[in-house]
Amino acid sequence: MAKLIVSPSPHFQNKTTTQVLMNDVLIALAPATLVSLLFYGWNALLLLLVCVATCVGCEFLIEKYLRGRDIPCISATVVTGVLLALNLPPAAPWWVAFVGSLAAIGIAKMCFGGLGQNIFNPAIFGRVFLLVSFPVAMTTWSAPHGWLPIDAFSGATPLAQINEGIRQGLPANEIVAENGLSGWQAFFGLAGGSVGEASALALIIGFVYLLVRRVIKPYIPVAILGTVVVMTTIFWLVDPEKYTGPVFNLLSGGLLLGAIFMATDYVTSPMTTMGMIIYGVLIGVLTVLIRYFGSYPEGVSFAILIANAIVPLLNKYCKPKRFAA
Repeated sequence: MAKLIVSPSPHFQNKTTTQVLMNDVLIALAPATLVSLLFYGWNALLLLLVCVATCVGCEFLIEKYLRGRDIPCISATVVTGVLLALNLPPAAPWWVAFVGSLAAIGIAKMCFGGLGQNIFNPAIFGRVFLLVSFPVAMTTWSAPHGWLPIDAFSGATPLAQINEGIRQGLPANEIVAENGLSGWQAFFGLAGGSVGEASALALIIGFVYLLVRRVIKPYIPVAILGTVVVMTTIFWLVDPEKYTGPVFNLLSGGLLLGAIFMATDYVTSPMTTMGMIIYGVLIGVLTVLIRYFGSYPEGVSFAILIANAIVPLLNKYCKPKRFAA
């Protein structure tokens, strides 16, 4: 009995660390990041550098001089910087990226205790903080004009164009036809939007990589995308002149970026399968409602932020079965 060792769970461990997982996320983000650099050129590169440098610098200073230790996982901080940069308009000035990064790390992450303690996804919080604080800078769009000779949309995003047209009383299908808008344009990277929305194909490649590496489970992204498809199909069938169809809603805006890379954040998403499904469905429902009836043409960021707030409840009430009574 002297050799009996009593310890808390988990009793089975592997060599996968937070650092390894975050490195995989950075690899999965590489296609979208590369496409953004090719399509938006120096603007995207500047935003990326400012966000990553500010996030790392802010966390380093707080950890070093307030907590007396090094950054626990620098890759996680870099992921936050990259995601925030991908969520910014390519025309955003560098100081907007700087302020958003300070809010993401200083408020959303470190105020709650740092890595693993934050309630809200830092990158999403940073984007929403900027959207509320600097609405003009965060809604000034430009078409892809980087290092590739391509033809693309200019001015407002497809979602914004449709939202504005419907407010003026124009049918949705007429707006799509007159402006040449199509969800497939976003799939191949020919539609304007945030830096990370340049190509849905690049995001899907990253999604497949994360699934193959078992970094994330498919429940949350599938629940989000499936809910959006079901709801938008119903609305579209009821009134195709007022509401856009499922393909357009899936491939345009930040839905894929949010569903794949931000809603699946380990810290701010539920731990159980049932919790993940409820969480994903809630994000999908809120996204569609905000897109169709809200003031903003895009609702993914707000939907994820709201869903983050109820994750503690989902973890409390959606528990796995016990092995013994």
